[in-house]
Amino acid sequence: MVKQTIEIFARVKPTKKPTTEYFADRDEQGSSLLFLVPRDVADGFINNKRENYKFRFQKVFDQTASQEEVFEDIAKPVADNVLAGYNGTIFAYGQTGSGKTFTITGGAEHYNDRGIIPRTLSYLYRHFSMNNTMIYTTHISYLEIYNESGYDLLNPQHEASRLEDLPRVTIMEDPDQNIHLKNLSLLQSANEEEALNLLFLGDTNRMIAETPMNQASTRSHCIFTIHLCSKELGSARVRCSKLHLVDLAGSERVGKTGVGGQILTEAKYINLSLHYLEQVIIALSEKDRSHIPYRNSMMTSVLRDSLGGNCMTTMIATVSVEKKNIGESLSTCRFAQRVALIKNDALLNEELDPALLIVHLKKENQSLKEQLALMTGEQRSDKLTQEEIQQLEECVNVYLEDPDCEVTLDLGPDMRKIQFCFSLLKARVREKPCAGSSIPLTGMLDGEERRSHEDVQKLQEMLAHRDNEISILVNMLKREKKKLQDVTSQMTKPQNKKQSPTTLEGAESAKFDSSNGDIHAQHLMTGKRVPELSVGQQEVFEVFLRDHKDHLSIEDKRAVLQQRFVEAKALGEQVNQIRTRVNYLKAELKNRRKQMAAQGLTRNQTESELDPVEEKILTQIEEEKKNYKITSGCLKDLKTEIEHLQLLHEKSKVKIQRDFENWWTQEGARLQGHSAENTGNNRWGTSPLSHMLTRKNNLKDDESDLQEERQGEIRDQRALPSGGFSSTSFSLTGDKKTDADIQAFIRARHNLLNSTGETMH
Repeated sequence: MVKQTIEIFARVKPTKKPTTEYFADRDEQGSSLLFLVPRDVADGFINNKRENYKFRFQKVFDQTASQEEVFEDIAKPVADNVLAGYNGTIFAYGQTGSGKTFTITGGAEHYNDRGIIPRTLSYLYRHFSMNNTMIYTTHISYLEIYNESGYDLLNPQHEASRLEDLPRVTIMEDPDQNIHLKNLSLLQSANEEEALNLLFLGDTNRMIAETPMNQASTRSHCIFTIHLCSKELGSARVRCSKLHLVDLAGSERVGKTGVGGQILTEAKYINLSLHYLEQVIIALSEKDRSHIPYRNSMMTSVLRDSLGGNCMTTMIATVSVEKKNIGESLSTCRFAQRVALIKNDALLNEELDPALLIVHLKKENQSLKEQLALMTGEQRSDKLTQEEIQQLEECVNVYLEDPDCEVTLDLGPDMRKIQFCFSLLKARVREKPCAGSSIPLTGMLDGEERRSHEDVQKLQEMLAHRDNEISILVNMLKREKKKLQDVTSQMTKPQNKKQSPTTLEGAESAKFDSSNGDIHAQHLMTGKRVPELSVGQQEVFEVFLRDHKDHLSIEDKRAVLQQRFVEAKALGEQVNQIRTRVNYLKAELKNRRKQMAAQGLTRNQTESELDPVEEKILTQIEEEKKNYKITSGCLKDLKTEIEHLQLLHEKSKVKIQRDFENWWTQEGARLQGHSAENTGNNRWGTSPLSHMLTRKNNLKDDESDLQEERQGEIRDQRALPSGGFSSTSFSLTGDKKTDADIQAFIRARHNLLNSTGETMH
């Protein structure tokens, strides 16, 4: 590990305009740049402003310095470190028009104006050709950061596509906090010519614009990266390093330049990213800072290793000594002084080549085998001989047939024999899977008995549950039969003598129709809870729901909820229609403007004069937008009301279900206690379940027979004799109580008809 601070250099831009008085001095410790700024007379006699500003650098390149001199003192040492396996970074910082791009990339007019990038490529490939003991592989990438978005300058679609259509480079971070760039090309270059062609392609795709400070100002940050891998012939060690050559966009004072439009937007992004870079520099220069804001911008995220990481970094501060730019130059030098306080920990990026390591291990393994054979006097191969296989099979057979549990299988320190014996034992186990497995089989039988016992318990619980259901159903049938008897007894009273048979028939049919309606309503209101009940519970729940006190309120809520759904659907259709009309009007407005532009009419109109058709369309769009807001507000309010009604409806359903479950539990407990008291009186010895099933079937048969008798009597009532009737003309059920009820009902109806004086035919 090499610990060193970031080296800083200064370069003064050549100019023919009036300059501020400055001095570039050199001593044993380095160089210094001194600016003399005289006080302004307009500030008054009392003026405490500084006149002398002195800054320390490793070296200061004056206006007469050449590109070759800059490369020899700055880039060449960094390139040598990259060849040795260390990461390197060179970046230029300064105001716009101070010579950053000229220093990094160079000029295009003369060959001697080549910058650091082409000279570094030439130096590296010249070194590759001179060193025959090493194998080098180079890859190149060129990243542009424009308006805080990354783009690949080596993308072949860059020229044919718009900037917003190109795939953007995104930053990804692995668990070790290493930065990876997605959608960034990494192209291999075999020689200097291919590398320079890639550089030329990237420079052609850069964003350049004319500003008051520079006729060809680069409006983006660019990072040219050389990835280098080297290894010695026959060695398993590989060194992988990378060199970042960074051309930062120039900072500028918008108030001084007076730019606007797109150039103003670009200046904002440039100044913001440079501000984030300065925040990182300040945080790194302070020892007590625990957090470094690398993620504030894309540039600082990409250059994380270059700033306080695994890298040897060099900075070039480009300054302009013109009088109008002296403030920006002083700010650049102050920034360089803060950068010089940062310490980097550069590591040698060396690792083992997996392919060469495997070859080396194979050779070492063969050498060890030869040494072992020399020591033991036996030549061993990777495979066992036929004689050794037969001996091992006999040893395994003797080992398995020996009844002694403490016997061992001695094979010696030979892994080949040990592995072969293990394979034999595995094959024997697979051939006889049942041998020696009595204990597991016993455990399996115990498990089956346990599962059978659990199944019996589940069946018993289910049987008891069904007994409770049958008991409740029988109780319900008794209640319905009692209601029917009450209706029949009321017919014999004097105040009901004037009621006709047709009226009674209508009441009975209405009763059954309402029952069916209640069943349908119950399915609508209970939602998902009723299908979870058994068949018997559903039948009981239908009757319970019909007699519940909240039945009518739930029906009213459901009707209101359905009405609100219909209104919401209508409002939604209105909103969609308004949206469609707005889109149609916008398209019509766009076509109208295209037509006006094509005809050249817009040139002859002033700003106050508007196209009447366009004005009409704009008015219609505004009206539609107002209607859209009103309708959307109504739809939103209606949605809130629907959600509230749904909540109330759901609460009512839950309350009814809870009431039914409580009632069901109470009825089951009561019937279980009653059946337990009557168990000792069962002289036939039948179970409570079979007794309840028999009573249920008898009651159902009585009910159906009674309905058939009433319907038959209604159909044939005019065929009865006038003097009386015979009980034998009707079929009875065999149950004395039920037959007596049927005969009483028929007799009461017959007396009622006779009292009204109707004639029978």
